Amino acid sequence: MRTGVRGWWERGRALGAANPLVVDLGIALLVQAAMTMPFVVPRPAEFEPATWPAYGLTTLTVVPLVWRRRAPVAVLLAVLATSALYKLAVEGPGQPLPYTGLVVVYTIAALSPPRKRLATGLLLLVAVPGAVWLNTRTARELSFSFFVLVAAYVFGRLTDTRQRANRVEAERAAARERARIAREMHDILSHAVSLMIVQAEAGPVAVRTAPDRAEAAFDAISETGRDAMAQLRRMLGVLREGDESAAAPREPQPGVGDLPDLLDGVRASGLDVVYGTAGSARPLPDATGATVFRIVQEALTNTVKHASARSVRVQLTYEERDLCVDVTDDGRGPQSGSGGGHGLVGVRERAAAHGGTAVTGPGPDGRGFEVRVRIPVPSAIPVPSAAEGAW
Repeated sequence: MRTGVRGWWERGRALGAANPLVVDLGIALLVQAAMTMPFVVPRPAEFEPATWPAYGLTTLTVVPLVWRRRAPVAVLLAVLATSALYKLAVEGPGQPLPYTGLVVVYTIAALSPPRKRLATGLLLLVAVPGAVWLNTRTARELSFSFFVLVAAYVFGRLTDTRQRANRVEAERAAARERARIAREMHDILSHAVSLMIVQAEAGPVAVRTAPDRAEAAFDAISETGRDAMAQLRRMLGVLREGDESAAAPREPQPGVGDLPDLLDGVRASGLDVVYGTAGSARPLPDATGATVFRIVQEALTNTVKHASARSVRVQLTYEERDLCVDVTDDGRGPQSGSGGGHGLVGVRERAAAHGGTAVTGPGPDGRGFEVRVRIPVPSAIPVPSAAEGAW
């Protein structure tokens, strides 16, 4: 039941955000209904009966609320003028609350800049005592009027603060998503292009010495390019808008189960790749599995591009609370003055996003290069049975 009510509420908010005029019309109708109550309730015999002209003037007081967003200060002036006219020109029933004033003050507090809010405050400091003098001339009414108007103003400022916080959080979320997409594109393109360059450079030599190997190299280039395009289409699908993209199926991000295919692609470039696991292997959350895949992919790209290595070892070690990812090659090791590039920075950022750490530097005994990442993972997570034993 609660979920259903919340769903209706969210749909109503979405409709209101898309059609603000409809919301303003609804608010005006609610205020009109509230201000109609004193006209339908029987009046004491000593008071004159409510008249249609008085009710019509009450309606005229409510109508400006329809334009409260577009010109809130002008609407406030119109409400004050029609309210004064109502009090001076007709003998109609009073209202328990200044409904129209509360709505306009809230709107000005929530939507208007500081100068308009200051002008509104100064105007009310004059208008409220004047209205009280025309009505009961009591300190009780004066203090109550100021109290409810200040409450409406405070509520409007709180609404503005909450909306600003929501906008800031939405901008931060968009920035995080852009950074994530940039990392994904870097990883995919850098890995694919690096492998294609290595294979293309080896192709002409193989054509002269071993045609069969040349054919395999060109096939590997083609396969690497198609795989990169498929990953890019899958990733950029989340940026598409409209019904067509919403209906299109989207494949999941790669995970640990996709590592063997990744390693086969690297082996096709001529690099000897050894893959091993240790500890009690267990399913990982989708986000963690994708991060592990991208970390291994970037480490291998770094090896292919910079290490001049002949072999590389990829080791996953499942500990009680952590997963350790080691990628170690036998290449020339860290170069002096190298800052690590965007790829290794991305490895650190990916690990940090999951509360983990990443260390890069010389391999065992100072030979080669090593990327060592430690990521906290739960001891067990519920997963669908079809996902078990994916690799």
